[in-house]
Amino acid sequence: MHPGSPTSGVGRVIAGRYLLLQRLGSGGMGHVWLAHDQELACEVALKEIVFRDADPGGEEREARVARARAEARHAAGLRGHPHVVTVHDVLEHDGLPWIVMEYVAGAVDLKELVSTRGPLAPAECARLGLAVLDALTAGHDRGVLHRDVKPANILLAPDRSGAPYGRVLLTDYGISVRPDAGETRYTMASVLVGTSGYLAPERATGGSPTPAADLFSLGCTLYYGVEGRGPFERSSNLAEVTAVVMEEPRPAVRAGALGPVLRGLLAKDPGLRLSASGAEAALSRIVTPQDGSYARTQTDLGSQPPWAAATSGPAPSGPVPDGFAPPAVPAPPPSHRRREVPRALRAVLAVCLGLVLALGGVWYATAHQRSGGAGGKALPYGTAVGLAEPLRDGDCVLADWPDAARFRGTPRLRRVASCADGPPDGQVMAFVTAASAEEARRQGPARCEERTREVQDRLADVRSLAVVPSEGGFESAGGRTACLLLGAHGPVYGPLGAHRGAGSAFTDTANMQRRDCLRTRTDRDARLVPCSGPHDEQVLGFTRLGGGVTLARARTASDAACARDVPPRDYGFDPSLYTSGSWTSAGAWKSGTHFVVCTVRRQNGGTMEGNAS
Repeated sequence: MHPGSPTSGVGRVIAGRYLLLQRLGSGGMGHVWLAHDQELACEVALKEIVFRDADPGGEEREARVARARAEARHAAGLRGHPHVVTVHDVLEHDGLPWIVMEYVAGAVDLKELVSTRGPLAPAECARLGLAVLDALTAGHDRGVLHRDVKPANILLAPDRSGAPYGRVLLTDYGISVRPDAGETRYTMASVLVGTSGYLAPERATGGSPTPAADLFSLGCTLYYGVEGRGPFERSSNLAEVTAVVMEEPRPAVRAGALGPVLRGLLAKDPGLRLSASGAEAALSRIVTPQDGSYARTQTDLGSQPPWAAATSGPAPSGPVPDGFAPPAVPAPPPSHRRREVPRALRAVLAVCLGLVLALGGVWYATAHQRSGGAGGKALPYGTAVGLAEPLRDGDCVLADWPDAARFRGTPRLRRVASCADGPPDGQVMAFVTAASAEEARRQGPARCEERTREVQDRLADVRSLAVVPSEGGFESAGGRTACLLLGAHGPVYGPLGAHRGAGSAFTDTANMQRRDCLRTRTDRDARLVPCSGPHDEQVLGFTRLGGGVTLARARTASDAACARDVPPRDYGFDPSLYTSGSWTSAGAWKSGTHFVVCTVRRQNGGTMEGNAS
C-alpha cells in the first residue's frame, strides 16, 4: 500500500467543504474516504490520489493530477448511467488531486463478496455481467475504454427494493483512455496498464487498447465470480501475465450455462472473441430463459452461493472434464396412439429383437474386453487415458495430448519407470475420493486444484490435471481421482514437491521451487538439501527474460534480472551481506517460457544456515 499524504486523516476538511469521516479502502492509485459535504449536508465518497514518494517530483505530480482529471472527465461523461458510479467533481487540495464521487451506502465489491461468502450462482453472475457489459458498452460508444475491469472494481449494493446485491456498479476509471481522441497518455509505454490476471493478452504484449480488451477482462471477472478465483491466477504478477499470454484459462467447474460465454470472452485472439452484442444475448438467455430453454440454463445446486435459498427439483450434473462424456439423458417418448400389431408381424419382430439382443450381447462382451485390462477388467480411467492399472502416489508420467495441444482434450498417459527417466511431463501428487463416477466428474478437478495449490504456488510453470475414473472403471480406480501436476509448457524433468529427496540433483530448473535450499558443487551441479543445515543458496522466486534473449546470453544476464525483479532485501536479507543468484536451464528455452530461478547467497561465498522461511 502506498503511503498517503502525511496530514490526511479523519476529521480533516478538504477544500473547505468535505469533512473526512472514515477511510473506506485503498488501492494502487489512492485512498477512498467517506466524507460529509458540509455545503449540501450529504455524504459523498472522496478519492485521494497518493504518491509513492512523500515528496514526488514535478513530473509524477503533474501526471497524477492529469490522470485524476481524465478519470473524472470519463466517468462524468457516463453520469446518470445506472451501472456507473457517478463522479461529481475533481479538485486539488494542498497540491493533491481529489475526486468527489457518489457514496454508495452498503456496497461491497465483488472480490470481497466472493472471498467472504463464496462464488456466485451462474445465473446471478450472468445478471452481474449484463450490468457491467451495459456500462462498458456505454463507455465504448463514447470512445472511452475502462482498461481495468476486475472484481475489486465491481460494486454490489442494495437496490430500492432492498435486495442486498441488486444494484451493480462499475467504478474506477482511473486508467481509462480515449484512444481516438488524441489524449495524452500518462503511463510509460513500457509499463503494463491494468491488473495482471485480468489483462487481455494483446495488451500484455504491447498492443493498443480496444473494446475487445475490456471484454476479455470482463470474462476474467465473471470467471472469478462463478469459480471463486481468476482463470489465470498464479502466485506472482509475472506468472499471471505469462499465463494470460501463453496458457488457456483453467477449465471452469462451477460455471454451468455460463461456461460457453466465458470461453467466448476469454479467446486469446481478439478477432475471435465474443462480441459485446453476442455476450449480451448469451447472458440474457441465462438470466431470463426463453420458453423451452429452462433445462439448458438451469444450474447445478452445487454451484449455488452459500447464501442462496435451496430450490426444489433435480438439477443437471456439473461440467465434465474434456475427454469424458456425460451419460446421455434420454429424450421423452413422443406422444402416440396405440395401434394393434398383427400377430404375424409380432412374430417377425420377436425374431428380429432376439437377433438384435444376441448381437448386442456379443458386441458388449467384445467391447468390454477391448476396454478392459487383464481378464476383462475395465480400464480405471477409460480408453482415452489408456492406463491398465490405477495410478499410485508419486507416479511420474508422460502425457500425449491430442493434436499436441497441451491441456486441450484428454491426454494419453504412460508411466515412466523412474522420475529421473523420460524426462517426465508430470507426477501424481494427491488423490481425492468420490462416492460415484458422476461425483468424481463434478468435483474431481476443483478438489485436485485445491490439493495441489501449495506446490503449484512454489513452482514456476506447472498446472493441475485431474485424472477422473471412468464410469466402468470407477471400482478399478478405487473410487479415486488422481491429482497430477504437469509442466504447463514442457516436461518437469524430475520429481516434484515432497517426492524429492534430500541430496537429489536437479537436471533442470523446472522442478526447483520457492524456499528450496541448495548445495552447489559447480555452476552446473545443484542439489536439494535441508534448509536447517548448511546450504549455499535459497530459492526466492522466478523471473522471465525476453523472447529475444538466447540461453547463452541468459547465463550472464540472469543475475542482474533477479536482482531487479526478486531482490533479496524484499525477503528480509541484509543487502550488505547477501546478493542475488540465479539458475538457468535449457528446458525453459525449449518451452519458450525463458523462466529463470532467482536465489539468494552470501556475498563472501560462505554457507547459509537456518534461513528457511
